[in-house]
Parts: sequence; C-alpha cells; structure tokens
Amino acid sequence: MSDHRKRWKPAVGKNDPCPALEVKTYETPPNLYLGVQEPGLEQFKPAEALRKGTLWPALFGPYDSPFGKKEDTR
Repeated sequence: MSDHRKRWKPAVGKNDPCPALEVKTYETPPNLYLGVQEPGLEQFKPAEALRKGTLWPALFGPYDSPFGKKEDTR
C-alpha cells in the first residue's frame, strides 16, 4: 500500500523572519488509494469500529505525529 505521509520542500526566502522547516509533511486519507469499495470488505467489530472511526480496516488511517510524541507537562 502507498505511504500516507507525503513530503515536500517549501521555498525558503533569505528574509523570512522565522527559521524555516526544510521538509513539510501532510497526511492523505486511505480512501484515496482504495478506488471502488468492493462488496464483502473485512469489517471491524462494532465497538472497535467506534474507537477507530470507521467500519472497514482498509479505510482506517492512524495518525502519527511527524514530530514524535510530546511529553505531558501538566
């Protein structure tokens, strides 16, 4: 399957007031790579589907921060 995190390099000007990120990322949803939803796709059990936000594992796209986990500072 395709990688759901895409990367791009933005233009960086010499007069930008903030330090630039050299590579930026964005997430693409799994349904972009599915095409037509075939009948009889595997399904999560109802309780798990509610936790994951979708009934079909093929449409589940977990989000992992590209910056790593932040520590709880509370």
